[in-house]
Amino acid sequence: MAQLDTRIPPRTVLTSPVHLLAFGLGSGLSPKAPGTVGTLAAVPFAWGLLQLPLAWVLGVIVVAAWVGVYLCGESAKRLGVHDHGGIVFDEFVGYWISCLPLMPALLEVSGFQGSTAAGLLLAFVLFRIFDVLKPWPISWLDRHVDGGLGIMVDDLVAGVFAALSWVVVSRLGVSFF
Repeated sequence: MAQLDTRIPPRTVLTSPVHLLAFGLGSGLSPKAPGTVGTLAAVPFAWGLLQLPLAWVLGVIVVAAWVGVYLCGESAKRLGVHDHGGIVFDEFVGYWISCLPLMPALLEVSGFQGSTAAGLLLAFVLFRIFDVLKPWPISWLDRHVDGGLGIMVDDLVAGVFAALSWVVVSRLGVSFF
């Protein structure tokens, strides 16, 4: 993620549909930890997704990932900065992936027995750990894949790693809550 000394004017983000969506409905404008704030902004949407059938959720995630490649790439291009820290649509979709073990159809597989709120929190923490630490291959993807796909792919994989680590640890009998 590139760091800028100058901030993007809120008007630039709030008046452009591409920037508005790429900046997570403005959550990426946070001067501190925009990725974390963007992920927090994704929580209510994740809760809403949990109310849908699994097939619909998977469809939403796939469509959002493809749309995100365009949105994030176009926003970065217009700003002249690859993966500006305020572009957080990738955090939204990555976080949604990390919430998949909470889907009613997957609860038996995931082994999770806590409340939905606890699960959303666990998904948040695990996703942020993988997104910030970027273990291999996430770090490799972050460095070597360009454009909108490059912005999206590391967060998508971080979401997969978060979901899988949640399932593996739960299946080993560790209770998170």
